[in-house]
Amino acid sequence: MTFRIRKGFLVPLGLLSIETLALLITCFVFDEPVAKRIIVGVLILPVVVLFLECLFRRTIIDDEQVCTRKLLRRKCMRFADMTAVETVQVKKRAFVTLCAEDDFMIVSNAYTSFPSMISALLLRVPPESISDETAEMAQDPPRKTADIVSCWLAVVLLGFILFAQVKTGLG
Repeated sequence: MTFRIRKGFLVPLGLLSIETLALLITCFVFDEPVAKRIIVGVLILPVVVLFLECLFRRTIIDDEQVCTRKLLRRKCMRFADMTAVETVQVKKRAFVTLCAEDDFMIVSNAYTSFPSMISALLLRVPPESISDETAEMAQDPPRKTADIVSCWLAVVLLGFILFAQVKTGLG
């Protein structure tokens, strides 16, 4: 089974990356001050890196192990080696930590089909390693939408800024 980051988050994040790049281009086209170019240039880095990281992130669960692929990285853990599965939940955000000796992996509810992912994980890990909090959270996994709403608001806000920049530059 393969799980990916929700498209509902990837789409606005991709649009935000494009808008930030467009804003940087307009700064050069309309000969904006160097400080503004630097600020927009610095702003674009975390947005694009976050987008690429989320775009390439996948968690794959098979009968033997769980593997998480990230941008330029891959990490796998065998279910038989897991010693603890714990959950930290902050409002609607859930983080599940899979531990094996000195190694660990964290998955969150940013994934599509998070309830199915948690069920698949908990069926395969040693039952004694599952914390009470994790078992309780698995009964009704939280669904998080605030990140999607925030990202769409950023897209709208940057769209207005980009529109004002182009209007000022052309007018």
